Amino acid sequence: KQDIKKKEEAVAKGINLHASKKHCMYISRVIKNKNIDRAISEISDVIKMKRPIPFKGEIPHRSIPGMMSGRYPVNASKQVIYVLKALKGNALVNGLDLEKTRIYYASASWASRPAKKGGMRFKRTNLVLKAKELAPKEAKK
Repeated sequence: KQDIKKKEEAVAKGINLHASKKHCMYISRVIKNKNIDRAISEISDVIKMKRPIPFKGEIPHRSIPGMMSGRYPVNASKQVIYVLKALKGNALVNGLDLEKTRIYYASASWASRPAKKGGMRFKRTNLVLKAKELAPKEAKK
């Protein structure tokens, strides 16, 4: 048998996700510095319309303490959960301890946007998530 070399970090990329870049950007901001399982449960609450994602701009206010305005980006949340589950699998394969592992990098960027009928464009987003084991003092809750 070969020795399984423990890796430093786990990476998951969502390429050409059928979601708004702005929605993915705000979701990324919410899941950053969180445990993978906690991030999945919080985004699941967004799909169930239980927890809004904080947005900026002229958006209706939400009655959540500490949140000014927010929305429930359900479609983007479904796509992000898919990538989060891939990240969790990669963390397990790389030998990371899921309790200590935190998402330290979450970035959304434009993907190629194919043309629709009439010259409009579809929304497409690339999402990159990176997680690594952090010492207890570094880990934020």
